[in-house]
Amino acid sequence: MAESKLERDIMDLKKEIDVIMDFPKEGISFKDITTLLRNKDSFKEAVMALAEPLRDEKIDFIVAPEARGFVLGCPVAYELGIGFVPIRKKGKLPRETISVSYDKEYGTDELFMHKDDLKPGDRVAIIDDLLATGGTIKATEELIKKTGATIVKIGFLIELTDLNGREKLDTDVFSIVKYNL
Repeated sequence: MAESKLERDIMDLKKEIDVIMDFPKEGISFKDITTLLRNKDSFKEAVMALAEPLRDEKIDFIVAPEARGFVLGCPVAYELGIGFVPIRKKGKLPRETISVSYDKEYGTDELFMHKDDLKPGDRVAIIDDLLATGGTIKATEELIKKTGATIVKIGFLIELTDLNGREKLDTDVFSIVKYNL
């Protein structure tokens, strides 16, 4: 069976991601997307691959957590001709916010968005660079649900499949490049 152009492009994208062993600490296999981003062709292919599953979904906004989610979420929103809503850390947004706290490996963290960025009836997709354990994106889902908006899909450039992060999420998930640990 012949490969599709998208399947070939995805295989090529994986070649553009550097895998750095023992970073940021021993035992971690870090997936460095900066090598993909600096290559104009692979960056464009990554954006197109993330946008494609959303084209027929009648999405109003792309929502992404800082900071690497912004790098991919903004161009996907631009490609689709829709708005972008940032999810930020504490103290980064100037207007009234809503927030959600979530557990991390060593403590808790909190995510924020402007209270008026989304409203009931808005259809959104979440875009981020990496799905690992799913904690940040689960918190992002919870934050969006507080607004009454509908989350249609969640897309990732990379998924670490052995960590089962998608099992924590309530929304349809797609990923472009998959790694086993």
